[in-house]
Amino acid sequence: MSDLITEWATQVAEAELCSVLPRRWAHTQGVAKRAVEVSQIFGLDAGLLVPAATLHDVGYAPHLAATGFHPLDGARFLRDEHRADQRLVRLVANHSFALLEAEERGLQEELVTEFPLLDEPLLVDALVYCDMTTTPDGDRTTAQDRVAEIRSRYGDDSVVGRFIRRAAPEIFASVERVEAALAAQPR
Repeated sequence: MSDLITEWATQVAEAELCSVLPRRWAHTQGVAKRAVEVSQIFGLDAGLLVPAATLHDVGYAPHLAATGFHPLDGARFLRDEHRADQRLVRLVANHSFALLEAEERGLQEELVTEFPLLDEPLLVDALVYCDMTTTPDGDRTTAQDRVAEIRSRYGDDSVVGRFIRRAAPEIFASVERVEAALAAQPR
């Protein structure tokens, strides 16, 4: 992946989110900024993390919401309309433990079949970290506060509320692994 992919990802995400979902666009920009900051631990895969962070919520664009499940809708859009890199699309499809939400929505089989999870645990964790330590307005937060905010916004009895309660331990573990990897880096 190259800087051209990152530029393309930014253009696509901005075109899809900026005017129709400005708060989602602010979150996306914050997540991408976090990805730039943590990409130092990934060597050559840094060029994959930043575009994935930039595109992770593109499926929220109203005209893309075929299933109403943004990871799947976004990944299909990137695959079908843009012929995006398979690894990039799989990261978008599976960001932040999307499989658990797919189960809640009856979409698990579709997600697993079309977009299997990458076998690159630290890269997957890094995207979780970037997403779950960024507020809806693009500011830094803790994973605990982010999960609490999501639960508050959607309600515990909603599909998202049930999902986020189930995913919270995994989210926290991902964030801890990335924080440990970052702390181990020479300064």
